[in-house]
Amino acid sequence: MADTQPDPSTQPELMDENESLFSNLDIFLFSLIACLVIYWFIFRKKSDPIPEFKKLEAGPPSTRETSFIEKMKKTGKNIVVFYGSQTGTGEEFANRLAKDAHRYGMKGMSADPEEYDMSELSRLNEIENSIAIFCMATYGEGDPTDNAQEFYDWLQECDADLCGFNYTVFALGNKTYEHYNAMGKYVDKRLAELGAHRIFDLGMGDDDANLEDDFVSWREQFWPAVCEHFGVEATGEESSIRQYELKEHTDLNMNKIYTGELGRLKSFESQKPPFDAKNPFLALVTVNRKLNKGGERHLMHLELDITGSKIRYESGDHVAVYPTNDTAIVNKIGDILGVDLDTIISLNNLDEESNKKHPFPCPTTYRTALTHYLDITNFPRTNVLYELAQYASEPKEQESMRKMASSSPEGKALYQSWVLDSCRNILAILEDLPSLRPPIDHLCELMPRLQARYYSIASSSKVHPNSIHICAVVVEYETKTGRVNKGVATNWLKNKMQTDNGHKVTVPMYIRKSQFRLPFKSSNPVIMIGPGTGIAPFMGFIQERAWLKEQAKDVGETVLFYGCRYKKEDFLYQEELEEFEKNKVLTELNVAFSRDQEQKVYVQHLLKNHKEAIWRLVHTDNAHIYVCGDARNMARDVQNSFYEIVEELGSMSRTQAVDYIKKLMTKGRYSQDVWS
Repeated sequence: MADTQPDPSTQPELMDENESLFSNLDIFLFSLIACLVIYWFIFRKKSDPIPEFKKLEAGPPSTRETSFIEKMKKTGKNIVVFYGSQTGTGEEFANRLAKDAHRYGMKGMSADPEEYDMSELSRLNEIENSIAIFCMATYGEGDPTDNAQEFYDWLQECDADLCGFNYTVFALGNKTYEHYNAMGKYVDKRLAELGAHRIFDLGMGDDDANLEDDFVSWREQFWPAVCEHFGVEATGEESSIRQYELKEHTDLNMNKIYTGELGRLKSFESQKPPFDAKNPFLALVTVNRKLNKGGERHLMHLELDITGSKIRYESGDHVAVYPTNDTAIVNKIGDILGVDLDTIISLNNLDEESNKKHPFPCPTTYRTALTHYLDITNFPRTNVLYELAQYASEPKEQESMRKMASSSPEGKALYQSWVLDSCRNILAILEDLPSLRPPIDHLCELMPRLQARYYSIASSSKVHPNSIHICAVVVEYETKTGRVNKGVATNWLKNKMQTDNGHKVTVPMYIRKSQFRLPFKSSNPVIMIGPGTGIAPFMGFIQERAWLKEQAKDVGETVLFYGCRYKKEDFLYQEELEEFEKNKVLTELNVAFSRDQEQKVYVQHLLKNHKEAIWRLVHTDNAHIYVCGDARNMARDVQNSFYEIVEELGSMSRTQAVDYIKKLMTKGRYSQDVWS
């Protein structure tokens, strides 16, 4: 124990030494902490960037307002019109409905669902006498439009309580398509399931018949229903209300002026990926050749170079191109209205809270607006005629325009015959109504935006990773008034020829993804039906199947049913297809030449002629069926042919056969890429 106990005589001395040591350590630690605190307060503060709160307040907000509820409260609006729009018509209808509201003592705003937090729908009942209107177009095979995709996804996943939420839906579609108005129907049904109150029946717009008539008829019944629901009366105000005000620029730097760009200023001069609808890539045209050997029509094959763009595509995707209007039409409008088309202008939204500051990129010139941004070749809708009528100095012409814009049976019939059946665009209307001379800025405000045109890609990225191929027919026809109308995009593309002087010819484009896809397993057989330019995506499919064979992959039967008028005139890609057949890439090449004999033969007739082989491929070998081309007649006739084959060889009733094909569609084994 003596070894482990300290000696009493030394204990006080040790304690004194320890006390002194800890005291010095405490002082040292305290000093160190004090220095660190002083450093942090003085030096760290100086190195921190100054928060730029002032700058954010002084300039435009860094993020766009995503609360439509707060915006409605702020601006006193009680009606919001959401639109799902691919070609601009849904947006146009939404704007018209929002404008209508003032006639009933209400205030409306149109809104892109992509720009707002749609989960706020449940808060709409915070605003008195409020309604949400949905103008929803259907795209492709019953799909939502690009800008409504997120809203569609939210509707599918959410379980919001929309009790007390008032709504109505107007659907835009085309009866020739399998999934007619699918998106509008879904939104209408889903909102009701979530407890929302439908204040007026679903409107069904059919672009195959008369979409404008459908909309006007629905709208004329909708507003009285709103008045009855809220106990309000129409104010009777039918006067034209301008949405934008004109500002002319005289001393603007030319570098600040839009010259055709869709989004970022000078984006065509300094291209930056990623490329999309608001930032298209300028693809070099490397090939532009006529495909048909004879006949009056012009069918063409173009190749666009996408080298260095980082653009990726797959067989079956669509390429969107932004065309420009014919300069002759633009100049004639300028001459008739007596304006200097090179005047630099801005059209500024009178509603400062609106997300849409201008109807098209501004500042720009009238010439650029009419050439790049506005659709001046389509047939004006009734609201445009109504707004422009005030500028007709001849009473009879003004009366005629107002009549066509009315919902009366006589007015609808006159609009149908004088505008639609006679194919009158805005230039033709100005020419045929000599007293109608509107201010060009109001005309520009009323014209819809010129939209991108979509083409099925006629190449495979496996074979052509830096090139996109287009197959198209030039649209040109004579109207009842003796005028020649030309398709905007196809005539523009036709003239995109390479020149000898080294001038680069480009096309603004981007890719739109599609569900039109080859089977995941290359061993699955494919049956492709595509007459005329419907051959386009199948050129990509066949190229890809050839490439897969070269990679020693197991590739199933590849069968093509193609159709054209005459073998010697318009057998598109004849040499390429016959070479694919010779090399056994195409198992079968079946071609219907509809006019080479007295009795017309179409692809649906060939299907019936090969019914046993088709039934085996589909029922036993798990084949995938693809149809591309005209939706109105061909696609329907082809589908009926499949019903008949299934009914006969599958020993089924018609109802069972229809159900059989529907199940193939559900499984992704019957796909369509069709247009009307």
